[in-house]
Amino acid sequence: MKADQTLDCIGLYCPIPIVKIATKIKDLKTGEILEVVGDDKGIKLDVPAWCQATGHELLGIEEQGGEIKVYVKKAPN
Repeated sequence: MKADQTLDCIGLYCPIPIVKIATKIKDLKTGEILEVVGDDKGIKLDVPAWCQATGHELLGIEEQGGEIKVYVKKAPN
């Protein structure tokens, strides 16, 4: 999936990835896609819950090896 920006959360554990996502998503324009790369399995539950709470759209989760990529589309402000 093509992302407009990427956020590296490798080595970070809950709640730090969510804090970084919340900060980074502010830099995106409505409709842009943020790719979050992490290795904490909790991100697979945390990001969907965060998206539901904030209104941003979860586009997908990919896992390969120990790396997890989560794609979030920024909602209108």
